[in-house]
Amino acid sequence: MKKTSQDNIIPTKVGEKLDRNTLKQRGFFRFLKSFGYSIDGLKYAYKNEQSMLIHILVTIFVIVLNIVLTIMDKIGKEVWWISLIVIGMVLAAELINTAIEAVVDMVTTDYHPLAKIAKDCGSAATFILAMMALAIGIVVYGPIFLEFLGV
Repeated sequence: MKKTSQDNIIPTKVGEKLDRNTLKQRGFFRFLKSFGYSIDGLKYAYKNEQSMLIHILVTIFVIVLNIVLTIMDKIGKEVWWISLIVIGMVLAAELINTAIEAVVDMVTTDYHPLAKIAKDCGSAATFILAMMALAIGIVVYGPIFLEFLGV
């Protein structure tokens, strides 16, 4: 298939077109701008996705809990590493789910079975990771709380 000059043009705002090669230029300042795009995505998810707010609140709780348990000398670095990895995975999954939902909504606002599948599968992936995080939390923190309760 022969490429035309239109193949490198992508829309950025409604009615505006930008050359893809210009958009994908490399360099230090372009690299720094990418952090801004990431922050924009985090802000959007925080403001618009109830699940992201819940995940962030749980994240704050786990970090505070880890600080307290570290001060009490009940956990070591391993628990911190496990906690941070699991938190990162759940938050990343929620952001991917949000991106999937946004793309589906961009393509169609009408009900479509494939749109439902895409949204449901994205949500299910986040749900599975959140349930695994809960199970890991029970395994990691359960014995500490049982010891604290004298059981």
